[in-house]
Amino acid sequence: MANINRVILTGNLTADPELSTLPSGTSVCKLRLAVNGGYKDRTSGEWVEKPNYFDIKVWGAQGESCAQYLAKGRGVAVDGRLEWRQWEAQDGSKRSAVEVVADTVQFLGSRGDGGESGGGGFRQTAEIKPEPVEAFTGAAASDDDIPF
Repeated sequence: MANINRVILTGNLTADPELSTLPSGTSVCKLRLAVNGGYKDRTSGEWVEKPNYFDIKVWGAQGESCAQYLAKGRGVAVDGRLEWRQWEAQDGSKRSAVEVVADTVQFLGSRGDGGESGGGGFRQTAEIKPEPVEAFTGAAASDDDIPF
């Protein structure tokens, strides 16, 4: 049986990125992502929005770019894997958390959508509007016009 650990999230940052450097010199950027979801309340029949919050770690040069170009409110798409970690708190209790370790982070939206310009080797998304195409009437077409 194959094991798969993959997560893809699209949402908005709830805080500015936090960049730190390990003693080894490796950079790590922490992001906090809100992904909106919802459900229909059975008693009232109304739609209830329920955000989910995720801690994201972005390593190396990609993390440095996130810290430089992203800000609170900016939309991002994250592709990565889940990682569980455990530690002992100062009071001696054991703590654990599940985080997303990002393989790629894509900046969404435009410069005015809550952050500075997207760059650093990341692709920004833009709405692409196709040119209008004439409707196929079929009257002037024959079987020889079909490419297959």
